[in-house]
Amino acid sequence: MSEVRVGIIGLGNMGTSHANQIFSGNIPGAVLGAVCDARQDRLDWAKETFQDQVEVYDSVEEFFNSGNIDGVIIATPHYDHPPLAIKAFEKGLHVLCEKPAGVYTKNVREMNEAAEKSGKVFSMMFNQRTNPLYQKVRDLIVSGELGEIKRTNWIITNWYRSQSYYDSGSWRATWAGEGGGVMLNQSPHQLDLWQWTTGLMPKRVRAFCSFGKYRNIEVEDDVTTYAEYENGATGVFITSVGEAPGTNRFEIAGDRGKLVVEDNKLTFWRLRVSEKQFNEEYKGGFGEPECWKIDIPIHGHGTEHVGIMRNWISAILHGTELLAPGEEGIKSLMISNAVYLSSWIDNWVEMPIDEDLFYEMLQEKIKNSTYEKVDTGDKTLDVSGTH
Repeated sequence: MSEVRVGIIGLGNMGTSHANQIFSGNIPGAVLGAVCDARQDRLDWAKETFQDQVEVYDSVEEFFNSGNIDGVIIATPHYDHPPLAIKAFEKGLHVLCEKPAGVYTKNVREMNEAAEKSGKVFSMMFNQRTNPLYQKVRDLIVSGELGEIKRTNWIITNWYRSQSYYDSGSWRATWAGEGGGVMLNQSPHQLDLWQWTTGLMPKRVRAFCSFGKYRNIEVEDDVTTYAEYENGATGVFITSVGEAPGTNRFEIAGDRGKLVVEDNKLTFWRLRVSEKQFNEEYKGGFGEPECWKIDIPIHGHGTEHVGIMRNWISAILHGTELLAPGEEGIKSLMISNAVYLSSWIDNWVEMPIDEDLFYEMLQEKIKNSTYEKVDTGDKTLDVSGTH
């Protein structure tokens, strides 16, 4: 195979962007073979934009059976991700799935099993993994430079979203249509980086969610989460869509110092000797280890969604290692599911979560919803510069 014919399901905000990138030739080895959407206005846009160079479908079945594609990018609302991915794997297609992997881990686990059985290349659109800043954070931790992690703290409140954003889609910010709010829409990137950079998954979570606190929505728009890890470390994750100006500060404390990510900079407060060693040897009462402030140089820029697409195509054509393996999408979703469950039952949630209980409670949320969505008509927004 010298090139990959890519099909895109869903021509909303992100699907439209991906289609344009591939059609413009920005993804080496990829050609846009087909697109699929149920909305006539998006099909009209595709026909006008791509002319007769790209097949356009309003039927998922016809799209999958067309023979015009080798791989598919799934950019539909969240609930559709696992069933569409499973169908793609069954058709022998490679898959790149937008985040989140799904709404609940129970069917994402089925998606992962289908991926493994198919032997096809499966990637997740965790575009922040292309950011050299977070790659360096991961490197400093994995290499042992920071020592054993003691605490993590991430305040991510600069994903500001106005009411008009939520009104732009009939499915947005509802339990039935989207399955969640900020934890499922904006925060999957940070939840993924939280576990990817540190190599830690919580062993239990206690969370507090506010539902419709700042926006006229039924799902959460403000969250504070406390996590505990197997090694005794603790973590705090705070996010909101209703603060302006927002903050994005990621802090990791370890035995050999502290890493701080803020304002697109990485600072390493490095101890000359580890805290553990200093504590064992120091006999002077008051005192603390000598510390050096180091501004870690970051080279290059994140390639975002384009980088993930290029990596996926290269993995298909050349066997390149995936930067964001699709099977890892369940990890960040497990955390967000645990956050919801903890808030719903007002108690601690052990990891891995009780997947059946989560599913049952989510269905109850959908069934008992009294929320009336303001119908302003679905709109496709320009996402340039928003990620």
